[in-house]
Amino acid sequence: MIKVENLTKIYKLNDNNRIKALDNVSFEIEDNEIFGIMGISGSGKSTLMRILRGVEPFDEGTITIGDMVITPKTYNNYKNELKEKTAIHLQRSFGLWSKTAVENVIHKLYGIKSGDETTADITNIKDEYMDEALDILETVGLKEKANHFAPVLSGGEKQRLVLARQLAKKPEILLLDEPATMSSPKKRKEVLDTIKRINEKYNTTVIIVSHQPEIQEYMADRIMLMFNGSVIEIDSPKKVIDDFLKDEEDIYPIAELDRTEPIIKVNNLMRDFYLYRGGHVLTIEDVSFEVNKGEILSIIGPTGSGKTEILKMMAGFELPDSGSIEIFTEDNWIKMDEYGENRMQIRKNMGFMHQEFALTPHTPIIEQLRYKISPKTEDTYKHALEKADELGISKESLDILYQLTDLSKDEAILKLEKINLGPEILNILFPKIDTKEVLEYAKPVFEALDLPLPLLTRQFIELSGGQKVRVAMATVLASKPDILILDEPFGDLDPVTLRQVANSLKKINEEFGTTIVLVSHTMEFVKEVSTRSILINKGKLIEEGNPEKVTDDFIKMELE
Repeated sequence: MIKVENLTKIYKLNDNNRIKALDNVSFEIEDNEIFGIMGISGSGKSTLMRILRGVEPFDEGTITIGDMVITPKTYNNYKNELKEKTAIHLQRSFGLWSKTAVENVIHKLYGIKSGDETTADITNIKDEYMDEALDILETVGLKEKANHFAPVLSGGEKQRLVLARQLAKKPEILLLDEPATMSSPKKRKEVLDTIKRINEKYNTTVIIVSHQPEIQEYMADRIMLMFNGSVIEIDSPKKVIDDFLKDEEDIYPIAELDRTEPIIKVNNLMRDFYLYRGGHVLTIEDVSFEVNKGEILSIIGPTGSGKTEILKMMAGFELPDSGSIEIFTEDNWIKMDEYGENRMQIRKNMGFMHQEFALTPHTPIIEQLRYKISPKTEDTYKHALEKADELGISKESLDILYQLTDLSKDEAILKLEKINLGPEILNILFPKIDTKEVLEYAKPVFEALDLPLPLLTRQFIELSGGQKVRVAMATVLASKPDILILDEPFGDLDPVTLRQVANSLKKINEEFGTTIVLVSHTMEFVKEVSTRSILINKGKLIEEGNPEKVTDDFIKMELE
């Protein structure tokens, strides 16, 4: 049994402010129970999971697990025992080795035995652990990806690989924080059925944080509802889910706009994808479609079907083997596989939000906006062209450097280091705009996304989950791009917050006429926000048209 009594956790911020993340939380969990926890983003769910895991101290209360009675004063004494008894899969946590999927599990198995997985010599230990590692990968539905390079797996596949590494411990308590939200319906069910099998086979107690009603309804024996760090109720799944969803916003309608003028043309796109040591993985084959100005186009399909790869080619991050992607700007169709000033003009008017979006945790939001907005302004763009000419940097090379500004600052620095350049080259080419100009860009977007302007002075780590997503959107939208590309950044949002984001996207589309292309595995979200949908399977375009019909056909295909 797990018994939590009057648990309180307070975060002290840099400006001497305090946030009470958990406020007098009490509950009990029976052995072998699947216990669900729900609540909007920022309710304290993930903080509670970290405390139970043994990685986050608390300020008041008592935790009793078996014969361990843990208080704030004794927490450090029990941290290692908590880690021994539990395994955890944290939301948006992809702590994986840059090796194959099976090698990631072997690392974990070796670490459990030796105490340090970093010292694993895969070549010498592979035979000893291979069968067990493959069995675990089969359990989470990844056996066919055993030899695929982990960093290039899809978001959903990475989640299952993280889960596989945790299962290697055969834990008494399995802590799951949004374990399957970025997977397709079929793969999601495979993961959930896997968790059920573990619960039954090993008598594992499972605590599952998920704000997806269908996941909790399918999995949980009981659910605890949280809000602002407090327990609202503990009851049956149906009762708690009904109470949770009663605060959803009404659906904001999609605006009536002229959506008949093409802005993106994807023509006979073909691309073979290979993985280092993984062989051939996927062929995107003869994919053609158009996106009209002002559309909200969703691309759906099974995990690993090529959706993200198509988005990356549309944005110019990847190049096709054959075929073309053309984008219309200033009365010209520009090919995205031709480096140079024309492609830079497209990029200046495009925003891209990655699946694993991340802003710097401890940097004020206004500074992160400044970093994102500065390269997109007309003055900075002209300065970059003039400075590059002065420094003898070709238009093609400048285009490559300009592309880095669409990545996070840390990612951009890493890529620069690989070609022996420092971050100062970006500062020279793309100097920062002043605070007044940042505010001018930020204000209308913050208003459209229902974000208060005082958040600009806050750090990313201080925001709730929903605020983090909308602030990350704001950093991409503040430069008022003509085209916004979203690669599944909303997969782990609760329904209440997701409705807010869906409404915000429709307001952005209405107010600025922004063309939006997005990938999502959340079918209700796709139906709600899209003007048109495309279904991709195994690199081929299977169907396009009405979002309701395309999503329903996809779900039928997944369940066959």
